[in-house]
Amino acid sequence: MIKGQRILVVCPARGGSKGIPLKNLQPFLGVPLVARVGHLVAEIQGIDRAIVSTDSEGIATVARESGLDVPFYRPEELSGDRISDLEVLSHALVEAERLDGVNYDVVVMLQPTSPLRRAEDVQDTINMLIDDDWDAVWTVSETDSKNHPLKQLTVKNGQLGYYDQDGKKIIARQQLVPVYHRNGVAYAIKRSCLLDQKSISGERTGALVLEGDLVSIDTYWDLELAEYIYSKGQG
Repeated sequence: MIKGQRILVVCPARGGSKGIPLKNLQPFLGVPLVARVGHLVAEIQGIDRAIVSTDSEGIATVARESGLDVPFYRPEELSGDRISDLEVLSHALVEAERLDGVNYDVVVMLQPTSPLRRAEDVQDTINMLIDDDWDAVWTVSETDSKNHPLKQLTVKNGQLGYYDQDGKKIIARQQLVPVYHRNGVAYAIKRSCLLDQKSISGERTGALVLEGDLVSIDTYWDLELAEYIYSKGQG
């Protein structure tokens, strides 16, 4: 437990992937992405249960070897690429509670595709959720001003336009209000938020802003970039 709250970590790792085949088993500096989650969870004090939600026997085997539990396989209807995090996490929570005979107060989602996460970032996410009584806390990163929504363009029939017409008014980046994006490091969500509000954010979502270069793996280039960032940071 952490501060009297029973913590369930869920690592969603289905077998299918369009960008990188078997993405969750791709090696990151020699260690499969899903296994890195297991190794990191072992560094965090107070986690009551850490499980993988998968439909793949191969992923299940690697997950178990890394210290994660695989108490069930994800049903086929939750294995497509259009299945939401809410559906996966709610199913995992209900099944884990049924099998374990307990209620978990907090669900922490750790996706394999964020290999640059640190144990202290996950711990801080959980602590912020509990201490400040949020429905959920997501980790985010500030978006580079070059990618700000007001700088985004559209192309229709060859004609260039602004995605948001207010973009025409922007002359200098100092005019831009900072915006943020999910970095995939951690999501901490109360049980009541998932099951009662049926949301991974709920009415009140806290943001833990993380510094540094954080890469969420979707392509082979992302994987190479993340390895480079990690290796450079160890130098």
